[in-house]
Amino acid sequence: MSILIFLIILVVLVVVHELGHFIAAKKNGVLVEEFGFGLPPRLFGIKIGETLYSLNLLPIGGFVKLYGEEYSELKEKKPSEKNKNRAFSFKKPWQKALIVVAGITGNFILGWVLISFLFTQGIPMPEKTVVEKVQSNTPAEKAGLKPKDAIIKVVKDNKTYIINSSPNTDMGTIANRFAGENITMIVKRDNKEINLSITPRKNPPQGQGPLGITLSTNFKVVKYPWYQAPFHGLNYAVSTTKLIITELTRISVQFVTFQKPKVDVAGPVGIARYAKEAQKQGMNALIELTALLSLNLAVINILPFPALDGGRLVFILYEWITKKRVNQKFERSLNFIGIILLLTLAAIITVNDILKIYR
Repeated sequence: MSILIFLIILVVLVVVHELGHFIAAKKNGVLVEEFGFGLPPRLFGIKIGETLYSLNLLPIGGFVKLYGEEYSELKEKKPSEKNKNRAFSFKKPWQKALIVVAGITGNFILGWVLISFLFTQGIPMPEKTVVEKVQSNTPAEKAGLKPKDAIIKVVKDNKTYIINSSPNTDMGTIANRFAGENITMIVKRDNKEINLSITPRKNPPQGQGPLGITLSTNFKVVKYPWYQAPFHGLNYAVSTTKLIITELTRISVQFVTFQKPKVDVAGPVGIARYAKEAQKQGMNALIELTALLSLNLAVINILPFPALDGGRLVFILYEWITKKRVNQKFERSLNFIGIILLLTLAAIITVNDILKIYR
């Protein structure tokens, strides 16, 4: 059942992403030759109008095949003037950019809509973060933190971070973000606010964390009427996207410097496990998981990496600025290398997910 739910979620994410490309291409007069779910080889397809809609063997993605996607393809076919106007390669750079970014936009909008819906149903949100335990010889003990202290906010460089006011302002995220730097923590103790100066550690002992405290969080159900939910949903979606970008950047740096990531990285197997856990908690949990995955997909696809939408966008921006087309052999070779690297990374993550199950 969890595999089926995961596949349904995957279908929704892929269809929304590719539908973004499809609609943008149609609006800009580009011929869409094929709309495919999954990766080839093709199992079957049906042609409606001028587009072939296909189901492919490998259910790990999807694609929209645009006419004249590569300039070299058009040179071989020698299309008529009418067909040239429907080719992706002959569109203006801003139109190409719009088509490429449309898939990412589709995933962000899906995440926003789902989160907005959840706000109309009621979402458990962190309300108060309380210190449960302070470990010995840690920054928390030196700063004077005590059990039952409620952490209200953190001040750094004249900027105030209200704890749990958004997805990227939980205490753990802030402690990791400012590891090695002095921050001011405002806590409530016996109905009085106290300022404490503390420096989270960069490389804490295992099981202690940057501060050396154990926290508990109280939750409250937040619910908004339908006409307010989209505004709160947009704010939450933007905050979550910022958090994903921050963590993805940190993971990339850790990967390049051969450090172990401090957050979990999951592939298809890991996501299927999360789907199983969400299924136990009900439909709203599955909707929330889908929203988070959709926002993650949007961020990952905008990365300036070959074979991703962001990589293609880099080539389009180069053409826009220099007024020159990118060497097609170079672009194809770079995209091929990008696909190999992405598949290798996916395989490593999948093996790691499987090992976690057996452990």
